[in-house]
Amino acid sequence: MSLIREIERYQPCCEQEEKDQEVMLRFIRENDDCLLRSNLLAHFSASVWVVNPPRTKVLMAYHNLYDSWAWIGGHADGEADLRAVAMRELQEETGVRHARLVSDDVFSLETLQVCGHEKRGAYVPSHLHMNVTYLAEAEEDEALIVAPDENQAVRWLTLEEAVTLPTEPWMVERIYKKLIGKCL
Repeated sequence: MSLIREIERYQPCCEQEEKDQEVMLRFIRENDDCLLRSNLLAHFSASVWVVNPPRTKVLMAYHNLYDSWAWIGGHADGEADLRAVAMRELQEETGVRHARLVSDDVFSLETLQVCGHEKRGAYVPSHLHMNVTYLAEAEEDEALIVAPDENQAVRWLTLEEAVTLPTEPWMVERIYKKLIGKCL
């Protein structure tokens, strides 16, 4: 299924998702380079919200760029299969190899602001991530790794920690609380 059809098919759970779905669909239709970082205004990214089977914990990383605990994800970099992007990022950023998607369907949609920053010695201007999130489950006993260029720590957080440890209020209020509510 094409990315545009996946996003069209998605049923938003709140006003934030309704508005972001509209923005994403318009962006795809108007930008042939929507999957590439070369589009400096915005581009697609994929995230994975990873929970343990009883859904009492979520896997998060202490992200270098945001200086905060955050979910797992990354850039599409030309790849239209955002499920594959999300699962690849999970493996690269945490070492988790045996997670399974709960569904092939999109779990959540978000348009995220990224402030200007330095990456590998080059300035990256402020831009938007048109983010598609998938839900996955993994066992807590799988060995975790740190990806030093991306994060400083990776660990399973309780649902309470997932909304108290991150230092980005908008992400906590609009995204992490929403994702927790959707997976309970």
